[in-house]
Amino acid sequence: MSDRAAYDTWVQANQRRLVGEFDRLKARLTGGESAGATGDTIDEIDAQGPAPAAIDVLAKLFGLSRFERDVLLLCAGVEMNSELAHACGEALGSGHRPSVTFGLALAALEAPHWSALTPVGPLRRWRLVELDESSGVANARLRIDERVLHYLAGVNYLDPRLRPLLRTRRPGELLAVAHRQTAATILSAIEAGRSSSGLVLLTGDDLQGQGDVAAFMASELGLQLYVLPAALVPTSASEIEALAVLWQREAFLLHAALLVECAEHEVPKQGGSFVDQLGGLVFVIGQELPSFARPAVSQVVNRPQAVEQRALWEQALGQDAALVNGSLDGVSWQFRLSAGTIATTGAQVRKRLAGDERPEGLLWRACRAAGRSKLDDLAQRIEPVADWAALIVSVPQQTTLRAMAAQVRHRLTVYQDWGFGSHGTRGLGITALFAGESGTGKTMAAEVLANELSLDLYRIDLSAVVSKYIGETERNLRRLFDAADESGAILLFDEADALFGKRSEVKDSHDRYANIEVSYLLQRMEAYRGLAILTTNMKAALDQAFHRRLRFVVHFPFPDAAQREAIWRIMFPISAPVEGLDYPKLARLHMAGGSIRNIALNAAFLAAQVREPLRMGHLLQAAQSEAAKRDRPLSDAETRGWV
Repeated sequence: MSDRAAYDTWVQANQRRLVGEFDRLKARLTGGESAGATGDTIDEIDAQGPAPAAIDVLAKLFGLSRFERDVLLLCAGVEMNSELAHACGEALGSGHRPSVTFGLALAALEAPHWSALTPVGPLRRWRLVELDESSGVANARLRIDERVLHYLAGVNYLDPRLRPLLRTRRPGELLAVAHRQTAATILSAIEAGRSSSGLVLLTGDDLQGQGDVAAFMASELGLQLYVLPAALVPTSASEIEALAVLWQREAFLLHAALLVECAEHEVPKQGGSFVDQLGGLVFVIGQELPSFARPAVSQVVNRPQAVEQRALWEQALGQDAALVNGSLDGVSWQFRLSAGTIATTGAQVRKRLAGDERPEGLLWRACRAAGRSKLDDLAQRIEPVADWAALIVSVPQQTTLRAMAAQVRHRLTVYQDWGFGSHGTRGLGITALFAGESGTGKTMAAEVLANELSLDLYRIDLSAVVSKYIGETERNLRRLFDAADESGAILLFDEADALFGKRSEVKDSHDRYANIEVSYLLQRMEAYRGLAILTTNMKAALDQAFHRRLRFVVHFPFPDAAQREAIWRIMFPISAPVEGLDYPKLARLHMAGGSIRNIALNAAFLAAQVREPLRMGHLLQAAQSEAAKRDRPLSDAETRGWV
């Protein structure tokens, strides 16, 4: 028998059972056919049914007494059975519309007890019935909750009051081996009774992986999993209690577990209070979690390591893994993607390969795109288009920059194949300091490296990250690096002076925290899998102790005349109409590359405005504007002979 056919058979048996129950209750109200005779009929119906009737399941789930069970059936019968509704109206006396009161139930039903209608009894505690308290308890009308009414009729669904708050979570396509082992450990603890409270805490840097572990466990236990963002938990005690009761009821009815999701670096204070009121299986995931009164099983779930990622890529790509085989080790080392992201990205790559797209670089580009989502919200992405030819620096500078690129490119060989990374992650990050005046090429050098290595480049203004509030700077940096870990991008921290000024005597707590923040940034840079670069306009202002923790220090001096001429010569595109440009004379202008670019661009607009080729006169006008902006008038020696 198919699942659908079995369900239809159960629905029919459940309906017959309800009709039999309603007939039994009507007999008690009218003094007609005996309850015992009708009970035999009910037993016969139960014997024919493929599974227990909804009322029996519900009574067992909520621990209802015989009287409480009949009260609930009586309330349901008023809604579903016209004959029982009429009998209730007659029992209440003329002038009463068909309804159920507690007094009627006490008088007519078997084994009555007053405690059935107390606020702590299951009928009211679980909101199975609603009580009209305006008429006193005995005469108050009782009404079955609509959700419960439909459940008794065989229709099971999530309470509409919870739909705006919850979403379903199904197991992911892939699960890392370490995550599967974590799930097995927790399941063993639950089955062995070591987690009697049913609370499971999952922390670490892989929020998606934590959700995957929870979804896998719920599936193994035959439970549906619903996700509640912690930010949606109400703040008032009464609302928290109401939500806890409503969810607990749904957990029983739907055979479900709850996952409370604390967003990255979000620790809602009310989350602990809410979770402490719940029973059943509850997962709480996040990097930082509130405290709980309930005992819990705790496990750390971090993003898969390179070896695990490679195995996940092979699963995600299937037979197509052979087409990009040379890329698997590289992407597994450069990017730290979750299993879910690998599954999604792998499906996209397979689709593009099926469309005859060339495999060269395809997987790498897909990983770059997948790693951008979080970092795009926290930093400025710079599209790397500059190449080595556009970077006018001295030979020693270029040698150092190429050495940096080589270290990024060959990290897999040195750290993994040769074993240099086997003693921990500290000091394995490739870190650098770019020091020099504004416009001397620091950002362009980072752009050239990103272009050379086919990596994204993100600029972070440290002066905007630094906060006057104690501890806030560290939280900002943690959020940034956690997002960057996925992308493998090059991080360019501008304005390092804002955080790395010379350390002075510690005079108060703010000074102590400032030093802690500096140490934290250096620690994260040293452990970062990508390339992290600090820039400063004042190298001398940085404490020498920090220099020792950076692998590379590159000084960008103000360009000399020969370098300035070289910069001018590459500044104008081939398609730009130029006429009579004198590059040696232009090189006399004492400005760095950034200012030279501004002058060339503004001069081009001046020429376009008058529909002329770009000439020295346009450049002189643009240079004068640039100098005025900097409050530095041009000298005669700089511009003599331009026009």
